[in-house]
Amino acid sequence: MSEQVCRWGILGSAGIARKNWMSIRLSNNSNLVAVASRSIERAQQFIDECQAQVPFANAPEAVGGYEELLQRDDIDAVYIPLPTGIRKEWVIRAARAGKHVMCEKPCADNAADLQEMISACEQAGVQFMDGVMYMHSSRMNKMREVIDDGVSLGKLKRISTAFTFCAPDDFVQGNIRANSDLESLGCLGDLGWYTIRMTLWAMKYEMPQWVSARMLSTFARPDSPQPVPSEFSAEMGFANGVSASFYNSFLTEHQQWVHLSGDKGSLQFFDFVLPYYGNQLEFEVHNPVFAMDGCFNNMERHSRTVTLAEYSNGAAGAQEVNLFQNFSRIVLSGKTDSHWPEISLKTQQVLDACLKSALEGKVVEL
Repeated sequence: MSEQVCRWGILGSAGIARKNWMSIRLSNNSNLVAVASRSIERAQQFIDECQAQVPFANAPEAVGGYEELLQRDDIDAVYIPLPTGIRKEWVIRAARAGKHVMCEKPCADNAADLQEMISACEQAGVQFMDGVMYMHSSRMNKMREVIDDGVSLGKLKRISTAFTFCAPDDFVQGNIRANSDLESLGCLGDLGWYTIRMTLWAMKYEMPQWVSARMLSTFARPDSPQPVPSEFSAEMGFANGVSASFYNSFLTEHQQWVHLSGDKGSLQFFDFVLPYYGNQLEFEVHNPVFAMDGCFNNMERHSRTVTLAEYSNGAAGAQEVNLFQNFSRIVLSGKTDSHWPEISLKTQQVLDACLKSALEGKVVEL
């Protein structure tokens, strides 16, 4: 292994891999060595297009096949953005080849598959981490301070989240997220991974006692064996009395908000997955006061905005760059961090319970 940088390979040429090409390029402890696709021509096209926009000093090499890339001895870690339906095989193969694994989300079709993937990484002594970028934003640490200060929110009581986008008309005809063989979890996997993770993060990874979910709508690509969730909502309850809800949809326009409510105040923000374009992030804390004085009934705002200097995208301090820096730091340390696979598995377990609840029409206990 290089002592200076973590040497990366990418398996696949998915759209999100273009963003993470840039993340690796901007990271100060990473280098992209090779990109594999089903054909060397496709890999080379991906490299040429990315290199034209965000060039590496030495262009990564095109590889015509995933296994060929895994057998290279000049690669320490692989980023795997392959469809969920085939990802398990390649995560396990990567682990057995001694490669650390950055895995796109949803990590697997179900928790049993993810446990196999994590176990393969543990047995090989390699790091597993999912690609949730916002986990690596400085905003998360600042929010934790506010949540835990005992004054801003008081005792946490309620967590509400939503992540949606309105898919274009051709989405259901050709996108992999409308095919059950490739992305069986539809909007629940693609978007719900983020909302469930935010809830677990707010709860310091305490698992809910129960979930109650509804499949609000489904759709299917013409070649899809089964329909997939296109609109989904759920409620969940925790042992300490906190309740939570989330809503995911391919049918409503962009929204990605979080609202945390306590007995003294609330916290909210509207760009938790992909921060709004700019060089600062923020969230709002509200501690309204209802003042009654005879005929006067006044609701006083008492709000403040907490602002942090952090770029939203395409800069050295952006959350996606931090993701690869943090992963590479673990790899270069020669140790692994069990926190990351643990929270991936918890996220998948809650997701599985929500899907089971929706399909069976009943409350599911965890």
